[in-house]
Amino acid sequence: MKLTKTYLAVLCASTLLSGASFAQTDLSLWYHGAGNEVESKIINQIVSDFNASQSDWNVVLESFPQTSYNDSVVAAALAKNLPDIIDVDGPVMPNWAWSGYMQPLQIDEAKVSNFLPGTKGIWNGKLYSIGLWDAAVALYARKSTLEDLGLRTPTLDKPWTKDEFMDALEKAKASGKYKYALDLGMNDQGEWYPYAFSPFLQSFGGDIIDRSTYKTAEGTLNGDEALAFGEWWQSLFTKGYAAGTSESPADQQNGFIDGSFAFQWNGNWRAVATMAEVDDVVFLPAPDFGKGSKIGAGSWQFGVAATSKHPDGASAFIEFALQDKYLAAFSDGIGLIPSTATAAQMTKNYKDGGPLAVFYGLSSAQALIRPVTPGYVVQSKVFTKAMADIANGADVADTLDAAVDEINADIEKNSGYGH
Repeated sequence: MKLTKTYLAVLCASTLLSGASFAQTDLSLWYHGAGNEVESKIINQIVSDFNASQSDWNVVLESFPQTSYNDSVVAAALAKNLPDIIDVDGPVMPNWAWSGYMQPLQIDEAKVSNFLPGTKGIWNGKLYSIGLWDAAVALYARKSTLEDLGLRTPTLDKPWTKDEFMDALEKAKASGKYKYALDLGMNDQGEWYPYAFSPFLQSFGGDIIDRSTYKTAEGTLNGDEALAFGEWWQSLFTKGYAAGTSESPADQQNGFIDGSFAFQWNGNWRAVATMAEVDDVVFLPAPDFGKGSKIGAGSWQFGVAATSKHPDGASAFIEFALQDKYLAAFSDGIGLIPSTATAAQMTKNYKDGGPLAVFYGLSSAQALIRPVTPGYVVQSKVFTKAMADIANGADVADTLDAAVDEINADIEKNSGYGH
């Protein structure tokens, strides 16, 4: 009898210890993709796979609409109620890191050495976030349009010069076949403006901010190169080449497809839908305005909240999500660029010879991340307003000078943002 009782006691203790060893600690994850069924399915699959792959951590996902996501994170930070794992838009990350919302990832950077530069969120020399995809912009055209107008097809190695680009716009306008030669998506006056249009400024030789110090915009946003850019930018609208800020969302959505626009400056996220409607669409590199062809880089990324009590578990989940099979799944599902060349080969669109392989090349060769500074969240809004005002006829020099003053005042107010 004593042996039986002893055996039962040992068995119970063993069972309790076994149960304890397999108890998983919950990790909260906030994601910006609520409402997107395809995106939600993939992120839920990653969470499920991770939870089943080990016995230490259990990720619990909560999704938010993208339009309210950033505000939700800021409010949670102020209330000291952040999740363990947060989703962050690449150019916003330095501000959240500087504000104390995030901490560096516990991931060996060698493990992401083969990732596209735009997918890495680095602040003060440390990796704070990493993305499962990137995005790129190209000039949409039809092969038939290039042939009809007698235009050379630009390549990554030999893009159009400024003169060639303006010649293409003039020929398209003169043909009388189009409502506008070029669609720039001017109706979307949000992050699209600095993402899509500041690379034109950078190709002229200017920038939103002096990146050597990040302490001033003087001379970069209002110097000679920036003034030349501003005059060129305004000419697109005064000469009737491009639709202005009053463009309707419907025209932007359908204008290239229905033939109203000869060319369109748009992202790879619209490429699949366009290919379905335009059988001879081609995706051309950005023109070179003198200092090389530039396009934007940096999309949504994963990071760890500064308040997380389990940064090791949160980082483990993020590292798990970086597998090529998940990068490829997101690419096939939502059309964005996989973060690695090996993942690209696993996709239907970005593999060698795929219809969107050109975008991987563009992202790798031409992409420039937006200014890596906490002040970017203000600078982007100032730049957007300046571009809209110039497009609407404001004096170029006065507008850029005012933008510089506003940016510099914000930097001074925030004691240089830690630079």
